[in-house]
Amino acid sequence: MKFTHILSLLIVVGILGWGLYTLTTEKTALETEVNHLENSVKKLDTENITLRTDIDRLKQPENLLKELKSQFNYREDGEKLIILVPATATRPTSTR
Repeated sequence: MKFTHILSLLIVVGILGWGLYTLTTEKTALETEVNHLENSVKKLDTENITLRTDIDRLKQPENLLKELKSQFNYREDGEKLIILVPATATRPTSTR
């Protein structure tokens, strides 16, 4: 009878131990995922601030026109466009 109680107690302790181990493993995995998500949120917040700043800057017509000219080589009527190429890019390399 005493052996049965001890065996039952060992089985219950084993099951509880296994459950505790499983919960600890899950907790560690979830903490890692939370840290990863928090880092992603920080990066996205930074990107969001940058995009809002760009949007506010581009709301001004003169800034929008300046950006259009710089990115797409746009020019207005009567305006001349000069594209400067660095000297190192224009020199051909010798193949001797």
